[in-house]
Amino acid sequence: MISAILFTISHNLFFAVATAISSCLVVRAIYNLFYSPLSVIPGPWYAAVSDLWITYHVLRLEQCKTIQALFEQYGPVVRIGPNKVVFRDISTMRSVYSIHKFDKSGYYKSLLTNENDHAMTTLGHAEHSMRRKAYAPHYTPANLARFQTEMQEATLELVNTLEGIKGKSPLECLSTFRHFMVDLVVMNSYGYHLGALRRWATGAEDLLCNAISDFPKRGILRSAVSTWAWDMVCRIPNRRWRMMCNSDKIMAEFVSQRVYDMRAQVNSGRLAESERPPMLQRLLQHKYASTNQLMPDLDIISECMGHLIAGSDTTSTSLSYFFWEVSRRSDVMKRLRAEIDEVMQDAKVIPDISVLQSLPYLNAFIKEGLRLYGAAPSLLERVVPASTTKNGSVSEAFDLLGFALPAGTIVSTQAWSMHRDDSIFPSPDTFLPERWLESNTSPEELALMSQHMMPFGTGTRVCGGQNLAQIVMRMVVAAVVRNFDIVAPSETNERTMEMKDSFVIFPASMECKLAFIPRN
Repeated sequence: MISAILFTISHNLFFAVATAISSCLVVRAIYNLFYSPLSVIPGPWYAAVSDLWITYHVLRLEQCKTIQALFEQYGPVVRIGPNKVVFRDISTMRSVYSIHKFDKSGYYKSLLTNENDHAMTTLGHAEHSMRRKAYAPHYTPANLARFQTEMQEATLELVNTLEGIKGKSPLECLSTFRHFMVDLVVMNSYGYHLGALRRWATGAEDLLCNAISDFPKRGILRSAVSTWAWDMVCRIPNRRWRMMCNSDKIMAEFVSQRVYDMRAQVNSGRLAESERPPMLQRLLQHKYASTNQLMPDLDIISECMGHLIAGSDTTSTSLSYFFWEVSRRSDVMKRLRAEIDEVMQDAKVIPDISVLQSLPYLNAFIKEGLRLYGAAPSLLERVVPASTTKNGSVSEAFDLLGFALPAGTIVSTQAWSMHRDDSIFPSPDTFLPERWLESNTSPEELALMSQHMMPFGTGTRVCGGQNLAQIVMRMVVAAVVRNFDIVAPSETNERTMEMKDSFVIFPASMECKLAFIPRN
């Protein structure tokens, strides 16, 4: 009798709780659809109800294309979640990222390194500015020019590695260029010669390079699931899966050793002053303006990890797509090679940075490559602030193309769509370096196209290492085009090279195989 009563009570309680939860969800859905301040913004109704729809496309690695399709259907402002709005508009882009400098959204916390903040994951503008001052002087063009010899040597090592294979079999470019970039970034950041490319050429596995490749996938998964779910999936007994989950730890161990070694040299007085100190040395000597205290090792390790990730896999992916385009565009290859041959008569002497920067078609090629194949074309989320007026009252909502957005709304745009606006870039899906040449395009059109370009982000949070990336891209493209014919095998095609995105892009097949055949 008692058990029957308890069963009835528990059954009724469960039903009441379920009914209450269901009612709350229905009420919330009705509010989001009809009464929210964002309800007037166009977009699919199911996106307004829940974030599950956009999360589904994130997990399918197709967020960029999905957002682009929404712009084509609904116009330059679209609601993609109960509290998320995306836009494709140059004036709004300036307002959000450059003028008002909105803080980042919590999404970026999924990209923490060593469970600690670095410049990319620091949400507030003021805090980010403080961190950026530590490394910004290292990435100025004048300072990077001091490392030109090391960059040229690394690029020639890449050329020699490709020559050693002699085009006998296609190479997996994502891995090849990743190992090259890891060597170059480690040299530039720590003054340390890693030898990742050399080990790769012998067939040896490199845990650090694998971890760098895995980290963006780890971040997108962490951002899409709860903490307890993340802890559960990391217990799956599969070696490759565990390596992906532990990618942060693998990188932290490598970078920590570099930091501790250089810290010991600084403390012992064995590290002499240099006209071109590696970035790590600058960080070890940098003091936060707010405290006048040296950066703690934890912050230095996280910052260095962030630069290692941002500088390696992104550039290697873009380079892979650049050479895939060259392999199927003989007209582009012919014009690019003719220009490079004139300034690089010795195939093993890479021209000065200033010479490469003066080549019109090479620069047009790089710009067009970054327009279509910039490695990080995804949404850059920001949060509408709750600003106040002089008397302390809350100001009116942020005006986004005529729509009033309340404080707390997440707003964003993506390079993918800014770069594919057909009113700015005719035939936006076609690779056309010629569109960037002064002989083909008016100064006004060139200026407008440049304003819409954001392959490294935009505003005050633009990628700090973009100058290094562009220098390396010019060197590698020049050296490879000068020394090799590039051929794509049948297994590398439009289907396998279709772009997927998890904040950064990569081919659908997760590889890009090309043959580099030495020129006669």
